[in-house]
Amino acid sequence: MAILFDAQTQIFQLHAGDSTYAMQVSPEGYLFHLYYGKHVSDSALGHLEVLGGGASFSPNPADAPRLSLDTALLEYPCGGTGDFRRPAVQVLEENGASGVQLHYVSHEILQGKPALPGLPATYLNDPAQADTLAVTLADEHLGLRVTLYYCAFAGQNAITRWAVLQNTGSQRLELRSILSACVDFPGSDFDMISLHGAWARERYVERHPLFHGGSTLQSRRGSSGHQLNPFAILCAKTATEEQGEAYGFHLVYSGNFLLDAEVSQMGGTRLSIGVNPYDFAWQLLPGENFTTPEAVLAYSGEGLGGITRTLHRLYRKNLCRGAWRDAPRPILINNWEATYFNFDADKLVAIARQAAKADIDMLVMDDGWFGKREDDQSGLGDWFVNEAKLGCPLRELVERVKAEGLRFGIWFEPEMISPDSDLFRAHPDWALHIPGQSRTLGRNQCVLNLTLPAVRAYLIEQLSAVLESTDISYVKWDFNRNLTEVFSPALPAAQGREVWHRYVLGLYEILEALNVRFPQILFESCSGGGGRFDPGMLYYMPQTWCSDNTDASERLKIQYGTSLCYPIASMGSHVAAIHQGGRQTPLSFRGGVAMAGTFGYELDLTKIPPDEILEMKQMNRNFRAWQKLTAQGDFYRLRSPFEGEECAWMFVSEDKREALVQYFRLRGTPDAWPPRLRLQGLAPDALYALEGWNRTLHGDTLMHAGLVIPNPQQDYTDYNIHLKQVDG
Repeated sequence: MAILFDAQTQIFQLHAGDSTYAMQVSPEGYLFHLYYGKHVSDSALGHLEVLGGGASFSPNPADAPRLSLDTALLEYPCGGTGDFRRPAVQVLEENGASGVQLHYVSHEILQGKPALPGLPATYLNDPAQADTLAVTLADEHLGLRVTLYYCAFAGQNAITRWAVLQNTGSQRLELRSILSACVDFPGSDFDMISLHGAWARERYVERHPLFHGGSTLQSRRGSSGHQLNPFAILCAKTATEEQGEAYGFHLVYSGNFLLDAEVSQMGGTRLSIGVNPYDFAWQLLPGENFTTPEAVLAYSGEGLGGITRTLHRLYRKNLCRGAWRDAPRPILINNWEATYFNFDADKLVAIARQAAKADIDMLVMDDGWFGKREDDQSGLGDWFVNEAKLGCPLRELVERVKAEGLRFGIWFEPEMISPDSDLFRAHPDWALHIPGQSRTLGRNQCVLNLTLPAVRAYLIEQLSAVLESTDISYVKWDFNRNLTEVFSPALPAAQGREVWHRYVLGLYEILEALNVRFPQILFESCSGGGGRFDPGMLYYMPQTWCSDNTDASERLKIQYGTSLCYPIASMGSHVAAIHQGGRQTPLSFRGGVAMAGTFGYELDLTKIPPDEILEMKQMNRNFRAWQKLTAQGDFYRLRSPFEGEECAWMFVSEDKREALVQYFRLRGTPDAWPPRLRLQGLAPDALYALEGWNRTLHGDTLMHAGLVIPNPQQDYTDYNIHLKQVDG
């Protein structure tokens, strides 16, 4: 069994894959953290208890003078009653008092995993995949019950956590902080690795040692954002890709998040993760519940790569869902960089005709097909087809594209509204705004108030009408600005700070409804590229447009950083025209980078010479031949583009019988030794044939002695090296 409880010692143990998580109920009813790390066999772990008693200026609870909450290791720390570090829960009473004291009430060990109502979360394909521990704590004075959930996945080093808060009393409670999880580590000798960036520069890797005080990652933008991702790794300072201990933390949420590593005066580290308390409050009336988003915890004793492979497997099989979860993804051609707003049906069909020659699967019609939309000044919200612009009904265009042998996809930006639109003129109150204040615009647009039921119903019905009108196979769902004027006149004043979270819940409600209505459609998330790349969106859409920056050399860094936690099959990655960024990169180099993703094109095929069309056709054949490997294989990073002019990674099938190595060289080096690349993840005793290299080598030779790469004399050189096991 994955979860054990010793009634005599009051110790809980959760075994997830090769990891163990342990905690203990004290005689006074406090829930203390004991251990998180590599699997341990002993259940008698009480000697690891850290009470922190006797610390100067740290108060002692009246019922437990032997301990200090300010210096103890706690599972779900409370605000206002003696712990001065970041609280997981902070509650305001009707009289204005703020102090929480949670004590153990009961627990239950459940087979399987409960759902999180209204929220995306990991799921099980079989109840035997995981067990769940539910520990109930209570503050009887407040009438507050908090149930902490811990789901331990039996075959993976992954534990997911969330909390459900219930008002069991008679007074209204105001939640000020309600984090999903907290882990108190007894030391602070860690490096923190996070993903930072900006528009067109998403998810760059940053690593730094922890320091006293807090290392905080957060969003206050209404979405997860381009700037920081809701993901971090704490690792040993000596940890590398394949060696050393590492702990990964990720939030399954698409709104304002907080991820904080606080080093205390005692040298311990508190890792907190959940909804950002910034500008947040939630009115919890008697009898009501609040469920926090799910936090994912992953442990690795095999370096950063172990975190990556755990999260990739978990998200591929237990987060992404639907018909497209395991299915080969279509190779797309998007018309945006070919035409921008200047297109009609004939132009799109001409692109489709060329796409058929290149053996491309699908044409995607981007922004500009609806309402009065000739530029980014107007039209958002008016989701009806502009037949005058297209020159025909949408159904006719789709049939013409299908006659060329391609499927059809379409772009929406449903959460936005243009002030110059029929929808805004009819319902100006549907946009987020503060009465009496001017509205701020981003990309000349406002944000629809998804907390309003009428707005959600309108979007579901309008989008459904378009999707039901013809044979549409794919939807690109865009989101091109941050939230401002986050207020809803429809809510009572006391609930004004609920809008941030209610907006996200409204978005999830819409996405769930569309997933149910259109299970055959492949949805791709986008937010000015990768501005909302998070596990919450992957639950509804199995792939996300990685970045609006499609320059191949820049994409190496973006995709390398993204791969730390997100599966390769979730990364929207396309071959773009040379003009972007001004870099002259060979088509093969651009294609090789895009193959480490969903693969497609962002260019004008009607202007591509015939020899490049043939080259694209061959690239498409290669991608299809290797797609199962790149989408479902174990991923290993071999060379970092952040550390030099090289980048390399590889994919290994689960049975280790097949592998693909991709090597990229940004700058050629004349008169130098050729690079030697050590591979990873192969079966040591197996013999591998290197396709096209006229060479056969054992796995241990390739992993320890390495593979010599021909010295690139030219800039932007790439190699795709396909390996297959052969009989010795």
